[in-house]
Amino acid sequence: MPLQRVRFAEAVPEVFRASLQEIRREQEVPAEFPPEVTAAALKAAQNARLPELDRTDLEFVTIDPPDSMDLDQALHIERTGDGFTVYYAIADVGAFVQAGDPIDAEARRRGETLYAPDKRTPLHPPELSEGAASLLPDEVRPALLWTITVDATGEGTGVTCERVLVKSRAKLNYAGVQKDLDAGTASESLQLLREVGKLREQRELERGGVNLPIPDQEIVTSNHGWGLEFRAPLPVEGWNAQISLLTGMAAAQLMTKGKIGILRTLPESHDDLRRKLGNTAKALGIVWSDQATYAEFIHGLDPKVPAHAAMLAACTVLFRGAGYTAFDGQVPQQSQHAAMKAEYAHVTAPLRRLVDRWTLEICVALSAGVEVPAWVRESMDEIPKIMDDADRRAHAYERSIVSMVEAGLVADRVGAEFDGVITDVDDKENARGIVALTKFAIEGRVTGAALPLGQQVRVKLVEADIAKRTVAFELVQG
Repeated sequence: MPLQRVRFAEAVPEVFRASLQEIRREQEVPAEFPPEVTAAALKAAQNARLPELDRTDLEFVTIDPPDSMDLDQALHIERTGDGFTVYYAIADVGAFVQAGDPIDAEARRRGETLYAPDKRTPLHPPELSEGAASLLPDEVRPALLWTITVDATGEGTGVTCERVLVKSRAKLNYAGVQKDLDAGTASESLQLLREVGKLREQRELERGGVNLPIPDQEIVTSNHGWGLEFRAPLPVEGWNAQISLLTGMAAAQLMTKGKIGILRTLPESHDDLRRKLGNTAKALGIVWSDQATYAEFIHGLDPKVPAHAAMLAACTVLFRGAGYTAFDGQVPQQSQHAAMKAEYAHVTAPLRRLVDRWTLEICVALSAGVEVPAWVRESMDEIPKIMDDADRRAHAYERSIVSMVEAGLVADRVGAEFDGVITDVDDKENARGIVALTKFAIEGRVTGAALPLGQQVRVKLVEADIAKRTVAFELVQG
């Protein structure tokens, strides 16, 4: 499921530093890379296995947050008749890492890159992830090139995946690209990104799919103390995400046709989830009609509106239960990702997510009509377990950080009363539940006799402990 990121507008305040260190200790977040892994990365950086096919003629660019150096994806789009050709270059980690080497072994222990407001814990050593393997500008790099033909409606009609050399022309950021698009000064490729992105968003809505534009939470300080603000994603972030989703769906089609792969799957959600999210919407003053589906409701939310941003963050529970399904010889009966209403695979972030190295190797083999490498076949059944464990660790890490920040925001208001809505009640004890505050993007435990599920209530803050990362309320009676 998408992760809710917390960022600090300025330096991380001292009050949170000790707690962040404790969270890392509790979650067993890896520290620095062992010397032998760093040494192996330095050696690999000098000895990449380079492909023969040269596509440095394509004018790729990367689009990422300004401070990102682990650049997985580079993009170039051309108009082809009534449709489009999307060229999507993905960093080729396999050109540097071999099965069983120290880098591979450490990556299997980590599973994925972890994020915190004060540091990033990478999957691969920076010598690769921010250096030799990253699609940095003006550097020739090995990559897996996806060439996807798209018709005038935004539907993908053909795909190939092959090893090539590429060279990014520029390291762009979302704000700069959005500014150029709005001013009409963006390149033709970026203008086509907007066009294709909008077409893909429309197709997503038509099939009932959901792609959450998760806002970042940013902690700001003022004369009034701490504040929590949501940073809404820019439209270009959504269009860029649609290219990644298009590629993931094309990869899933290759795998299901070839009857071998690792899919990202999610079962259908249940009625209790709709009820809980409906209560959260009520707490935030958002109307969700009984006739509107998840997709229609979510597509109608505007992440620039604070209440809607908080609702989008709450809707990440729709992705709870997502996992990885490996198969070889027979496509699994449950092969779809229910939130996307499509078959889908992770293939676009190999610098930051372990599974992508396996899925990319499978897809490049299937696209060429050759055998999938033996090391992939022999180890692919292990990957879902590794990734499930890594995902749980990442979500626990992120949740702990969010809880720490929420406690910090109200730590000086113990005893104060707030308006909220009871969004959940314990099935076994109706005196315990969860309350969502109406004017704050905070949920917390609440106790009180016969908690009224889905109803507006008045609660008193009885605990806000940064070290314990807990926020608790009591129902105010009468």
